[in-house]
Amino acid sequence: MYKETHLRSIVKTISWRVLATLTTISLIYIFIGDLTVAVSVGGIEVFLKMLVYFLHERAWDKIKFGKKEIQPAVIWFTGLAKSGKKDIAKLVEEKLKNKGYKVAFLDGRSIRNLIPEIGYTREDVNLHIKRVGFLAKKLEEHGVFVVASFLSPYKESREFVKNLCQNYFEIFVNTPLEICKQRDETGVYKLAEQNKIQNFPGVHFDYEKSDYEVLEVSLSKNSTQEIAENVINYVNKSINLA
Repeated sequence: MYKETHLRSIVKTISWRVLATLTTISLIYIFIGDLTVAVSVGGIEVFLKMLVYFLHERAWDKIKFGKKEIQPAVIWFTGLAKSGKKDIAKLVEEKLKNKGYKVAFLDGRSIRNLIPEIGYTREDVNLHIKRVGFLAKKLEEHGVFVVASFLSPYKESREFVKNLCQNYFEIFVNTPLEICKQRDETGVYKLAEQNKIQNFPGVHFDYEKSDYEVLEVSLSKNSTQEIAENVINYVNKSINLA
């Protein structure tokens, strides 16, 4: 995911040769006690070996042996509101960044200005998720890991995103509904039960499980930290994270 630039190779060449030449001059002076000869030899050596080192660096940059290419992935967290999926997703994002990867985090809040909400009917929600899927695909194509957190309750739109992306990992945060309600500090479940919010997953209709393999986790069984570690291990089995 990173490429050695010519400028970086030049700076490394100079810094290495300055250090090596000072060592050479010091050794010659110690053995023969003539500073003029030591500096002359060091001066000749520095330019020749800088050239050799630079050519050596650029040659190795073109050789694929020993290089490991990491393909980015889309890690899609889905589940009921207040299931803990966002907290887990943020931890996974942090762990990937700590490994040195470029990571984009997507959720309803972070992309609100890019992809405006268009409604809450099944058709509207599916269209919204498909739009997010196109964005995730483009980020993945440009070498960016995508960590997404969306209710995405309908299986057809999640399958659409899966088929768009090259490396897609779906994580179903299957925290029991009662625990989700206990975690609800904003009162959205009460509003849904009072029909002040329509088409709310877990109240007006059931979440639809996918027909393909997904990793199923739950805060009723493991902590957020444990689940994040399990997700990283799950992804690692497929794309061998460094």
